Amino acid sequence: MQSDQIQDLVTRYPIVKDLIELKESIWFNPEFTTLEQGLPYVGLNQSDINDARDRLARFAPYLMTVFPETLATQGIIESKLSTIPNMQQSLETHFDQKITGTLWLKKDSHLPISGSIKARGGIYEVLYRAEQLALQASLLTLDDDYTKLNSPEFREFFSQYNIAVGSTGNLGLSIGIMSAKLGFDVTVHMSADARQWKKDKLRAHGVTVIEYEQDYGVAVEAGRTAALKNPNCFFIDDENSRTLFLGYSVAGERLKKQLDQQRIIVDQDHPLFVYLPCGVGGGPGGVAFGLKMAFGDHVHCIFAEPTHSPCMLLGVATGLHDEISVQDIGIDNITAADGLAVGRASGFVGRAMQRLLDGFYTLDDQTMYRLLGMLNQSENLKLEPSALAGMLGPILVSKHKAYIDLHQLTEQQLQHANHIVWATGGGMVPAEEMQNYLAKA
Repeated sequence: MQSDQIQDLVTRYPIVKDLIELKESIWFNPEFTTLEQGLPYVGLNQSDINDARDRLARFAPYLMTVFPETLATQGIIESKLSTIPNMQQSLETHFDQKITGTLWLKKDSHLPISGSIKARGGIYEVLYRAEQLALQASLLTLDDDYTKLNSPEFREFFSQYNIAVGSTGNLGLSIGIMSAKLGFDVTVHMSADARQWKKDKLRAHGVTVIEYEQDYGVAVEAGRTAALKNPNCFFIDDENSRTLFLGYSVAGERLKKQLDQQRIIVDQDHPLFVYLPCGVGGGPGGVAFGLKMAFGDHVHCIFAEPTHSPCMLLGVATGLHDEISVQDIGIDNITAADGLAVGRASGFVGRAMQRLLDGFYTLDDQTMYRLLGMLNQSENLKLEPSALAGMLGPILVSKHKAYIDLHQLTEQQLQHANHIVWATGGGMVPAEEMQNYLAKA
C-alpha cells in the first residue's frame, strides 16, 4: 500500500494511526445493530446451530470411546465456567479501576482432546466431513450407533481421503488429532510462529507437518494450493469455512445452560460482556454468533488482538475486511501470542459479524505476559499468552464512559453485569514452556 493510501486511511479512520503506532487501542463499533437487524447479514440462523448441535450429539458415543477424557461430559467437548474473584481483585488493584459486576473465566484452555477453543470448530469440521463421506458410501445412517466408526473397516475407508489445514498451532492440533484418530491421511501446514511442541505432538499422532518460514497467510495459501492438486483432499479453510464457524457457535446455548445452572440471569438489567481473543476470526466470530443467538442484545461481544496483529479491528473499522492486511500499513504481525498472529482477517467473519460485534481492543505482548503472571499468582491457573488477551477487557469497559454512553448502560445495570473472559488455550502447554512464559511475566 502506498504512503498516500495509508494517509488517506488515517484521515478517514483515525484508529488506523494508533494501530500503525502499535498503541494499545480501543475501538467501539459505531455501527453495531440489534440482532434482528444484523442477523440477515450472517446468512445462518438457529436451525444451522441446531444441526451442528445434533451432529455433535450423534458423535458423542464415538468420542467417549476413543477419547476417554470426554467420559465426564458424555462425549460432549465442553469446558467449565468459573468465577475468578482473586483475579478480579488483582486486576482492580493493578489497574486502579473497579470492575463493576462479576468476573468469570470460560476454560476453553482446558477443553479435552486438544486443549484450546479450536477443539470446538476444528474437531466439528472433521466430524462433519467424516459423516458426509460415510453416509455417501452407505456405510453409516443417521440412526446408527456412531461407535461403529471405531473399527478397522472405517479407518481403512477414511485412509483413502486426505485432510489439510493451515495453522499457527491450535487449529492444526485439533484437526490433526481428530483426523488421525478417524484414519484420515492428514497434513498440517504450520506457520513460522507455531510452537515446536505443537509440531512434535502432531507428528507423534502420525500427522504430516509441513513448516514455513513465513506467517499464517502463507501457510494457509500453500495448504490450499496443495489440496487443489489432490481430488481426494479436503482443505479446511479457517478464513472462510461456515462449518468451522457453526462448530464454534454451539458454545452459545451451552453457556446459557451453564449460567442457568448457576442461576445467573442475562437480560436488560443484567448485561453479559464476553471478551474473545481474535486471530483470523473464525473461532471468536462463531462463538459470538452463538452468544447473540442465545442471549440476543443483552450480550456484548468484544474482540481482543495483539498490537502487532490487529487484523480484524483493521478490517472492520475500515470496511475493507480481507482486502487489507496489517503488513499493508507497516505492521510486522510478529507476536508472542502465536494463536493470534494473523495479518489478514477472515472476510466471511468480518462481513457477517461486523454489525453484531460491540468493540475491539489491542494489547501488547508484555501486557499479556503480565496478565498471565497475575492469573497464575491469584488463581493458580496457567494459560498461554494469547489466552490472556481477553483479560484486559473488563477493565477497559468499566473504565471507558464512551462505551457505557454508547450503549446507554446505567450504573445499576453495570453493578449486575457479568464479565466472561474466554480462555482460548494453554491446557496442554508443556511444563518447561510454561515456565518460560511465567519467567517473562
